[in-house]
Amino acid sequence: MPDTIDATAALLAGRRASEGPGDTLRIVLLGSIVGVALLAWFLLRGYRTDDTATRTDGDANTDGDANA
Repeated sequence: MPDTIDATAALLAGRRASEGPGDTLRIVLLGSIVGVALLAWFLLRGYRTDDTATRTDGDANTDGDANA
């Protein structure tokens, strides 16, 4: 019968060096943070109002119909 104690010790010693999610978790967290920032920028840019460049008639009516 082969010596399984030495084989097991060698496998466990190699496993300790890469124990835990480490790099993968770090990459997922960084990607999530960047993704949330880009999503917030994309969604919030739609709420931006730039009334000075588009409104030239001075009317306070926002629906575009001056007779309403």
